[in-house]
Amino acid sequence: MLDRRLFLALCGAGLAAQSTQPQAMTVRGPVPVSQLGRTLMHEHIVTDLRDLADRRLEDYDRDAAVEACYPRLREIRELGVLTMVEPTPLHIGRDLEALRILSERADLHIIGATGIYGAANQRFIPRYAFEEPAEKLAERYLAEIKDGVGPHKIRPGIIKTSVNRATPLPEIERKLVRAAALAGKQSGLPVAAHTGPAAPVLEELTIIREVGLPEDRFLWIHAQNEESHAKRIELAKEGVWVSLDGVSPNSAQKHLDAAKALADAGLIHRVLISQDAGWYRPGPEGASKYRSYAFLIEEFLPMLREAGFFAQEIDQMLVANPAQVLAIA
Repeated sequence: MLDRRLFLALCGAGLAAQSTQPQAMTVRGPVPVSQLGRTLMHEHIVTDLRDLADRRLEDYDRDAAVEACYPRLREIRELGVLTMVEPTPLHIGRDLEALRILSERADLHIIGATGIYGAANQRFIPRYAFEEPAEKLAERYLAEIKDGVGPHKIRPGIIKTSVNRATPLPEIERKLVRAAALAGKQSGLPVAAHTGPAAPVLEELTIIREVGLPEDRFLWIHAQNEESHAKRIELAKEGVWVSLDGVSPNSAQKHLDAAKALADAGLIHRVLISQDAGWYRPGPEGASKYRSYAFLIEEFLPMLREAGFFAQEIDQMLVANPAQVLAIA
């Protein structure tokens, strides 16, 4: 694997040489983090959760997907959101070209992902990931990060992985976390791990520390699924980003309570919040179950204010923290 300094130079992330401002990588290229504004850190646009054997090329029409998704993205843009992180990784329907087209049409910064998804009982892990070592998988991710994907050379701005809830983690899931951490250390991109409860996070932390990835480059996705406020607080103190995803009408109070416990502990600077909404699905479902991105802005933010959150604290979670996460380290 390349020396990290050389890798960053080859990426053009000699970004520090181009600008004194930290940069984030969007599907249309690097953007100063100061321009990201209000950011939704975990939303989906096109994602395919059907078994690999059930997929057919003719089930997906990019033009139809773009037309279905555009009004939803334009809606959130008009509500003041400037940036969306779309963390769909390899092998579950990722379409970076569709994201690029939608980013341009909706005037919205969109950040795409590389990586392999190990959750959902490992059913989206390709055969090569079982056979290759973590170092080889990391090289695959780094090739996308350095050279881009497709004719427009679209470069991911985040590395996504995931594990199931069972601990100790199976070897294949440990390998995926290690591969993501290796690529994150070398590229400077953050690593976002769909995890849930705290117990697997502790194992993930051990792996990333062995690799040398700093804790503050690691996102604990779906941290709201941990029942203990104390464990979220403990891991936030370790430097991990605590990402409260999946905000919805049914879960809003749970998310509010988690955010308040972290804020009361003086850890609002480690909190991210988003909805895990959207989901255009290739195949017969299409956009029939597409969930709007507007709830967080229109209804959850007023709940935060009523609960005593100051505007500065809300901006910390939706503007300052995402900018820090997404800056290429």
